[in-house]
Amino acid sequence: TLSNTARPLRAAGAATVAATEKTKLKTLLLCTGGTQKRNPWDLKGKVSDMEDKVRNYQMKVKTLNQENEVLQDSVSQSQRKMVQVEKELQIQRSQIGYEGYFIWKIKVQLGILLLKLDSEEEVRSLKETVAQQKDEIYAGEMERRRLHNTIQELKGNIRVFCRVRPLVGGGLPKHIQLATSDNKAITLAKTEESHTGKTADTQKNYNFSFDRVFGPRTSQQEVFEEISLLVQSALDGYNVCCFAYGQTGSGKTYTMEGDEFDETRGVIPRAVQQIFKAAGKLGEQGWEFTFTASFVEIYNETLRDLLYTGKSSKRPEHEIRKTASNEVTITNLTYERVINEDQVLGLIALANQNRSTAQTAQNDRSSRSHSVFQLDIEGVNAGRDVKCKSTLCLVDLAGSERMVKSQSQGDRFKEMTAINGSLSNLGIVIAALANKESYVPYRNSKLTYLLQGCLGGNSKTLMFVNIAPEPDSFGETLNSLRFASKVSAVLFPVFIGQSTLMMFMVNQSHTHIHFNTSVCNSYPRFV
Repeated sequence: TLSNTARPLRAAGAATVAATEKTKLKTLLLCTGGTQKRNPWDLKGKVSDMEDKVRNYQMKVKTLNQENEVLQDSVSQSQRKMVQVEKELQIQRSQIGYEGYFIWKIKVQLGILLLKLDSEEEVRSLKETVAQQKDEIYAGEMERRRLHNTIQELKGNIRVFCRVRPLVGGGLPKHIQLATSDNKAITLAKTEESHTGKTADTQKNYNFSFDRVFGPRTSQQEVFEEISLLVQSALDGYNVCCFAYGQTGSGKTYTMEGDEFDETRGVIPRAVQQIFKAAGKLGEQGWEFTFTASFVEIYNETLRDLLYTGKSSKRPEHEIRKTASNEVTITNLTYERVINEDQVLGLIALANQNRSTAQTAQNDRSSRSHSVFQLDIEGVNAGRDVKCKSTLCLVDLAGSERMVKSQSQGDRFKEMTAINGSLSNLGIVIAALANKESYVPYRNSKLTYLLQGCLGGNSKTLMFVNIAPEPDSFGETLNSLRFASKVSAVLFPVFIGQSTLMMFMVNQSHTHIHFNTSVCNSYPRFV
């Protein structure tokens, strides 16, 4: 039994030792890279070698798989990290993008602010330039007014223009002589027959000189150009008076009113047009003007409102009064606010329709009253704190002739007496101003009392003396020219600082006036 038992043990131990040795040999062979050469017949050994190789490759594959798994885990981790990094990067990009947008927005706003600052600075600079230019314009306007007034004063505070109406058939009569080289002279030539017949007829010349003499071919535009500077003085704050003097039919109405066509418009519509046009230009310099019109008639020393539209039986009475500021006003008179020249001309046309007229031997529609149109002008320059108040006054005097000339009777005689009285007082007032007398009798007639504000002081006065060219009007023409010569000798004293503006226009005038030097060298006498 013991022998049987020991035998397998020895066999097992021998096998174990043989296996151990074989393993060592294989390991040695693997380590040395060599292989034990088998005998050709040792197929089992070769199989064993092949199995060892397979196991070796399997181990390598296992090792590689393990390494691959490790690498895959590493790759997965890297991918997860990359995803996380990308997320973080996206977040960073978003943050950077928002911050970049915010920075861009700030830059844009900063640019806008800089532009605004530049614009505001430019605007401020432009405003300063504009203000400076406005100051220069204002200073230039004030200097223009001063020089303009100086020029007008140098020309004379009162000027006289003479205008000869053309003959119906054209040409110029022999008794009126105009010098071609001198537009300020006019001569009336009168041929006197010899009473005895023994001597030849003699010619007596009456020479007159005025500021300007207009011949029969002078256009309306040429006439107005001579007085346009005086009209400009209206808005400059000075009195401007314009008389049209002459016998009925001498062309006064044509000179002052003219016709409806532009080229034949007279002084009145052209003056009104210039006033509003000049006011519009001054508006560009900060001036604002308001105009108020009124129209009154003096008929037989009674005042009538020519703009009154009510019933004749309810006409109010009117009186001339002076305000606390020494301004002349008329009670119960219609005052109409106007904004353009068309309104003014419409009021003038309405007043002419309502004016008292009657027929005389001299003119089928000879005016029997004095009409006084007033345009009150108020100007304000708020930016300069400057105000201006003035009155544009257009006066149409009644037509009048001597008794023999007009053949007036009855009521016409009464009217003519009132007209002659007011005109006589007008001449007396002008003579008193010429002599610089301390007392001027303005109150002697309604006409002079109403117009006293525009007959003295620093007023600019212009008188048109219109003469008829017919030979049978020689006496009336001579009287008109003599009266005009007396008026041209008046020198009104200038009061600095007065800012009232008047334009006094006379449409109907008289040739029955002459000066009686044996009574007084300056007072006119009406006969």
